[in-house]
Amino acid sequence: MAVNRSLLRGLLVGLCALSGLAHADIHRSHAMAMHGTPKYSANFQHLDYVNPEAPKGGILRRHVIGTFDSLNPFVPKGTAAGIGSLVYDTLTARAEDEPFTQYGLLAKTIEWPSDRSWVRFHLNPKATFSDGKPVQASDVVWTFNTLINDGAPFYSFYYSGVDHVTADDPHTVTFHFKPGDNRELALIIGQLPVLPEHVWETRDFTNAGLEKPIGSGPYAVSKVDTGKKITYQRRQDYWAKDLPIIRGRNNFDTISFDYFLDDTVALQAFKRGDYDWRFEISSKNWATSYKGKAFDEGQLVKEEVPHSNPAGMQGIVYNLRNPLFQDIALREAMTYALDFEWSNANLFYGQYNRTRSYFQNSDMAATGLPSEAELKLLEPLRDEIPERVFTESYQPPKSDGSGRPRANLARAQTLLKKAGYQISDGQLHTPNGAPVSFQIMLHQPAFERILLPFARNLKALGIDAQVVKVDTSQYVERIRNFNFDMVVSSFAQSSSPGNEQLEYWGSKAAKDPSSRNIIGIQNPAVDTLVNAIVTATTRDQLVIASRALDRVLQWNFYVIPNWYADHHRLSYRSRLKHPPLPEYVGIDGAIDTWWDSNAQ
Repeated sequence: MAVNRSLLRGLLVGLCALSGLAHADIHRSHAMAMHGTPKYSANFQHLDYVNPEAPKGGILRRHVIGTFDSLNPFVPKGTAAGIGSLVYDTLTARAEDEPFTQYGLLAKTIEWPSDRSWVRFHLNPKATFSDGKPVQASDVVWTFNTLINDGAPFYSFYYSGVDHVTADDPHTVTFHFKPGDNRELALIIGQLPVLPEHVWETRDFTNAGLEKPIGSGPYAVSKVDTGKKITYQRRQDYWAKDLPIIRGRNNFDTISFDYFLDDTVALQAFKRGDYDWRFEISSKNWATSYKGKAFDEGQLVKEEVPHSNPAGMQGIVYNLRNPLFQDIALREAMTYALDFEWSNANLFYGQYNRTRSYFQNSDMAATGLPSEAELKLLEPLRDEIPERVFTESYQPPKSDGSGRPRANLARAQTLLKKAGYQISDGQLHTPNGAPVSFQIMLHQPAFERILLPFARNLKALGIDAQVVKVDTSQYVERIRNFNFDMVVSSFAQSSSPGNEQLEYWGSKAAKDPSSRNIIGIQNPAVDTLVNAIVTATTRDQLVIASRALDRVLQWNFYVIPNWYADHHRLSYRSRLKHPPLPEYVGIDGAIDTWWDSNAQ
């Protein structure tokens, strides 16, 4: 066959030029920061917030509210034990003393172009699973494809920006992204837990079972008492124990979790000495129950740990899939029935501040009126968003703290009347004549004391709101299938929001079972602003886009905001010790940096 040599030369020149462009600005590093540069250099020895000389040994006993019947947390079947990072290593690991940086774990180094259109992980050749088999690129590819195709719906949504993944050689794997500018995706992919293909090739991955898993993480499951207790043993042969990102962590020989169906019972068990460490969510418990001989004699410690984490949004959430809640006037009116000032004084012992932002306790919270930079994002959406986004600074209703917020309820009545609602025989009816009646579902008994006064105030408006308690299994299943009217829920935020916003607020997620868009938001303007967050290339752009989104969420009254604290409440047995905790410490108190002083 004849060859056109001139054409061939031209193609070769063009390919060389493209190759030069493709490799002209490639980064390869031990770590990857969302914005800016990593805090720790390539030759760092350990994280600043760990004790590298922490003694190994001892035991940590923890608790969980609920039950479990599966050790496969990756599929939607069953109720899985939270084995997570104890058993499975991820490609990268996060440092909790900077906003969002991922350091190599299974991946020794990370490679990416400036436009972050792909990311390549060079695996550490020392990485092994607990059965001694090496962790290879084929395991990463298999894990990703399996989670996308057969795992919980969360995975296919969260990783939807990935076009395909390739194993370039036994220790190199590349994720190629779909067109777009999702700069966070390269870091998110690093959070992928890697499963052993050789183990699962003879098993049905979609089954929720109790077979002890094989992973590459620091612990292995040692004992299982289904639904009641699970115990993990530290692996002496853990391949990563001397890595800088791991040094000073995973110090307990044994970690166990006891399962309780009721938190009141769990708290009494803690004070009795049945487990060692507790994160307290109840202000009432914190003020009244953490007392007694064990605390007086120093056997139990009570500690408040300040943090710089965004508080996110906790609130009483509307399910917009219920046609009743499609009316923004009703949603706004109901916000006046929650008397935070009374609740804080009488139920919370003054421990909370009112939440007003979806990015509370951070520089991403919208305050005042929109800035010029925010307006550049908001103006094109003016016809799709509430006018008050441009004219008012959102503040949740404030009461006189009497417990009978008459002025607030009068304001709510005015809003409802203006919108065409009418009361007949004490029952409020929509403009179409349907009774305003629904259920508020909960599974935590502690919230009943908060929701009952709220329901009483709604009753004064003619609204029939029934507070309904269900068990944990039923609650999880109904949330998973969006089978509820209202619930108390929270939307956690990090210091570097990104892809998770798609699942919180995105229109596509509203249609996916098990997604975190439990509100059911399908709003093109929200989608646009979420995309601005995801595609932000600088910290300033991220803050501006977050504030703009915050305003639109606020003024759509998708939730009735609750409250927040800027510290964590921890209590633990005095034999447990910890180093100074990091600025962005999570609710687990960076527990993997703690140690048992009896092990010294």
